[in-house]
Formats: sequence, structure tokens, C-alpha cells
Amino acid sequence: MTHLLVGVDTGGTFTDIVLLRDGGFKVHKVLSTPEDPSRAILQGLHELGILEDIEALVHGSTVATNAVLEQKGVPTGLITTAGFRDVLEIGRQTRPKLYSLRPQKVPPLVPRERRVEVKERLNERGEVLIALDEASLERALDALQSAGVEAVAISLLFSFANPEHERRVAARAREVGFYVSASSSVLPEFREYERTSTTVLNAYIGPLIARYLERLEQELPSRTTLRIMQSNGGSISSAMARSEAARTLLSGPAAGVVGAAFVAQASGFTQTISFDIGGTSTDVALINGTATETTNGMIGGYPTRLPMIDIHTVGAGGGSIGWFDTGGALRVGPISSGANPGPAAYGRGGSAATVTDAHVVLGRLIPEDFLGGTMKLDTQAAQQAMQAIAERLGGSVEEAALGIIRVVNANMEAAIRVISVERGCDPRDFVLVAFGGAGPLHACELASALRIPRVLIPTVPGVLSALGTLVADTLKDYVRTIMLPAEEAQEVAITVLGELEQQGREDLAHEGIAPEDIRIERYLDLRYVGQAYELLIPYGHDVAQAVLDFHRMHEQRFGYSDPNERVQVVNVRLKARGVGDKPAYERREAEEQVDVRPFARRKALFTGAMGEALAYEVPVYERAALPVGGVLQGPAIIVQYDTTTVLPPNWRGYVDAVNNLVLEHIEEGESA
Repeated sequence: MTHLLVGVDTGGTFTDIVLLRDGGFKVHKVLSTPEDPSRAILQGLHELGILEDIEALVHGSTVATNAVLEQKGVPTGLITTAGFRDVLEIGRQTRPKLYSLRPQKVPPLVPRERRVEVKERLNERGEVLIALDEASLERALDALQSAGVEAVAISLLFSFANPEHERRVAARAREVGFYVSASSSVLPEFREYERTSTTVLNAYIGPLIARYLERLEQELPSRTTLRIMQSNGGSISSAMARSEAARTLLSGPAAGVVGAAFVAQASGFTQTISFDIGGTSTDVALINGTATETTNGMIGGYPTRLPMIDIHTVGAGGGSIGWFDTGGALRVGPISSGANPGPAAYGRGGSAATVTDAHVVLGRLIPEDFLGGTMKLDTQAAQQAMQAIAERLGGSVEEAALGIIRVVNANMEAAIRVISVERGCDPRDFVLVAFGGAGPLHACELASALRIPRVLIPTVPGVLSALGTLVADTLKDYVRTIMLPAEEAQEVAITVLGELEQQGREDLAHEGIAPEDIRIERYLDLRYVGQAYELLIPYGHDVAQAVLDFHRMHEQRFGYSDPNERVQVVNVRLKARGVGDKPAYERREAEEQVDVRPFARRKALFTGAMGEALAYEVPVYERAALPVGGVLQGPAIIVQYDTTTVLPPNWRGYVDAVNNLVLEHIEEGESA
């Protein structure tokens, strides 16, 4: 009996599907249905004729992200300790735009009339100062019922040190019929604002995620197992995703990073930058052996402290629209044409000039080969859309298209600098892994700007996020605040990590993970005494060694360290990882590098040394026809079903042993 596994990633423009059957891949793309993402998924599965045969489906979802960004979550209430009703409103008093004369704070997801208090109080050690007043709890619940609340977030003072009061409030709220999100379950660590914000986010999107997954499960065969990608790069069961929905806020982008790390390792690269361009955004992340993680995430202006891959996103994608600001400067994005109507070249009624239209005008996207020939692009519509930009700039449509590409590339370059240079890493030491529907179109130009010497294009770049869902481990994160000087933390850290490990093994057992497939990773959040931020440090069994590692990492990240300064252990963290079987790449070594023949030639434009538009007669290759060891010389265009790769002048490429495409910059004076 064959095993059929399916990975799905829903994006702004396309929904990507990857089939894995007995080690072989098949890819498929359908236009997304933002109003109900499950419709596109089911349409794609029906088109493939595999719905009844699926053993497991792993889903990278944008439902949670979109609900927060569009502020379309459920009516949510908040129960807090008396006196702390306005924590969400007060926030951190930081200004995201330092020089803005009229800064606007994002409105809290829970308005003041739906934030209620209960009488109770613990101290910082979790000792009871004021017992929970049951009458105040009943009044709070009555008020939320009257307000028409569907979900309730509970964040009581110091509940991370003693969750008893919070558990009693949660139990009573469930009896009333609310969807409940309690901070002691979602995020048992200090920092009132971030803990409350994370708990509220979980409540705000929880019922939406639950209903969406239930609807999807009803359409899938009863034998099919449904799993959901988390922001941390691991997957969880759909049942767990319902109760901990906030863990899926960066579900799709995280799957892309996991996929990028997987294909890069197959080609022998461990230091990489993932570069994912979709229809509406560009997502970049640093993979320094493993994906860089953060607990200081931000979604739509709302902080979340749940562990997530450190992904930086900018509103620059294939559907990003070119426009002029009040000063007359050309801008691109973050406004996007989306899936409907999409770029003008899609022929669905779009009239604004987008990045995709620019590539069509420049000859880099081949209309008859888009999506493997299943969707033809409208060149005339793209040129008409670009004409408005050209008239404003006073140049040709080709010059306008190059202008859009230069502007959007600058936005993407800034994003890569955020996750590399600003994190103390030199991008020249990394390989750029380009994927998404538009990543390979821009990768080489971005690499040249950042002096990254090498670009890797995976075998299935356009659907790599969907592939990432299939190679992701089952992963659970746990945290507990201990707040102790490093010299006093050894025994407490070992004890707490032991308790968290037991919980992690039990949770993974419920997920169907065998004991021998469970891996435990331990970490400490360390800081110098008096600092307001921490660094995540791997922990073996010796706090003293972790402190030494902290000094070294602080030096790398911030440019200084002080080994004589006292260090504090703030949180202990544990990852329980269920390691599954990964699909194995077949390696085929070529005896020698061979030249390959194009199937066509066409005119394409590139930017010259002085910024001028230069036309080239460019060979066009079919990606599937490139043999292992095949050598390409830029400028060239490589087409395949899920993307188009552009190899500019002064670049060359070859197909490696696992069928990934490796592109290298040719330095001045170097022989091609």
C-alpha cells in the first residue's frame, strides 16, 4: 500500500500543494480563496483526484494571520486582576515611528468595556495576598455575557508563579460557555503587557481557527490525519491548534524556512538566508545551522512572546502595486492586487502596474510558459498598466518596469539586512535560498547588491513552503520564569526543566510520537542584571557554561560584553521535538559538467552599469530538462511549472547532485 502525504500552504495569491508518495514529489497550484481558504485546498485536491487517498495532510495556514491583520477576530473579553484592567492600553510607551509627528497606536483587540477585573492578588513568588473573590468573578462573567463576548482571555498578576487562581477562573468561564485562553497555559512567563497581549491574541483568533479546522476536517476523509504548522517551524495536531491558535500566527512563512533549511542541507549548505517572495509579501530569515528563533514577535502591531522563527516581512511581492507618494517618488507596495483581480497580466480586470507586470514588460516572464502553460499572461494589459507609471516618470514602459524592479529590490534588500547585518552576521558568509513564486526572479540581483556570492534555487521553489510542512518535526515549546542570579540557578533550572520534560514527553505521546523519536532541547533566557531584554542560550547541564556562552553571544549580537558583570537567569525553556522520517533526496553525481541547449530565445532587459536598460537575446531553458552537472551562463531564463528563474549577466549556474540549481556571481576579471 502506498503512503500519500500532502503538504498545503495557503498564500495571498496561490494555494500550493505538494504530494509525497513513496518518496516522489508532485506539485500543484490553485488560485487562493481568501474568504474561505479551505475551498482552494479542496479544489486542488479534487483536481488532483487524490482526496480519498490522503493519509495525512499538513497545513500551513494564513487564517490566524489574516484575522489579526484585518481585525476580524471574534468578540473577545479580558479578565484581569483588579487594578490591571488597562495593561493592554498602556503597553510599553514605545514609538514605532520615532520621527512621526502624529503617531497612532493600534487599538487594543479588547475595548475597555470588555475588560473586567476580579479581586485577587499574588506576590512575585506566587504567594496569595488576597484570595480569589468568587462574587467578583461572577460579576465579571455576567458583564462579559451581556457584552456578547465569544472568547475570554484570562491574565492574572503573577499567575506564571502560581496558576491556581487563573485555573479556577478558567474553569468557571468554560462552564459558562466561553472559549477560554488562560495565560498560565498559553504563556507562563513574566512581563504583564506581552503576556496579556499574547493571551488575548490566542482568544481573539481561537474560535475562528477551531471552526475553520472543523470545517476542513469534515470535508476530508475520516482516515486522514490533519496537522497544522506552527510559527516555531514544527507541526501540531489540529486539536492542539484549536486550543493554542496563537502558535499558528506565522504558520505559512515558518514552513518556508523549514523547507529552505531542508533543501539547502541536501546540497551541503548550512549557513543560508531564506528568501521567500509570494504574491503580497517577502519573508526572509537567517538559518545559521538552524533557523534563528525569537520570542519578541509582532503581528499587526500586537506583541506575542510565543517562540517563532525570526522572520522579517515586507509588503513586497509579485502583486505589489507601483504608485507615487506626495513627493512624486515611485513606491512599490505594501498595497497588493492580491489573488483577485491580481496583476494586470493575469487578465482578470486588474489595471494597476505590479511587480509581475514589470517582469512581463521586461521579457523575464514568458506569457505562454506561466504555470507550465496552464495560465497565459496578457502582455498588452501589462504594458498598458505600466504606461501610467512611464508617463509620470517621463520615460518608456521598459524604463518604468526597471524602476519598479529597482524600488522593490531595495525594499527586499533592507529586509535581508535586518535579519543579517542587524543581528551581527555578514550576509557574504551565507547562501541565499530563493523560493516562492517570485523569489527566483529577484534572487541574483539581490545577491549582487548584498555581495552574497551564491544563490540556491530548490527543485520546487514555488511550492517550497508546502514541502516544508511535510518535513517539519512535531514540536512543542515550554517556558517558565524563575528570575534568579546565575550563581543560584543551577538546581532550580534542573528541577524545572525536568518537570517541563515530563510534560513534553506526555504531550508528544498524545500526538502519537514514539518515545525513541523524541528529542529534548533545553535553553535559558539570560541577561545582565538591570537589562530589560534577554538572549536565548542553549543549556546543557551547567549554568556556568551557559553564562560563558551568553557573554560570547552578547559580543556577537551587540558588539560588546562584560564578563565581570552579574548575569541573571530569567526563564528556562524546553523544546520537545518529535522527529519523523524525512523524504530522502536521490543523489546523482555527474561525471563532468555538461553544457545544455535552450529550447528558445527571447528578448529580455536588464539594468546596465550606469542604470540604463540593456536588451539581450536570452536563451530560455526548461528546468526539468536540465541534467545534473548542466552548466548555464547568464543572461538566461529557466522556466518551470511553479516559478521562473532569472540568471542576469555576470552570473552562471549549474545543477547539483540533488537537482537543486546553484547560481554563482562571476567576479570582474574571472573567466566564465
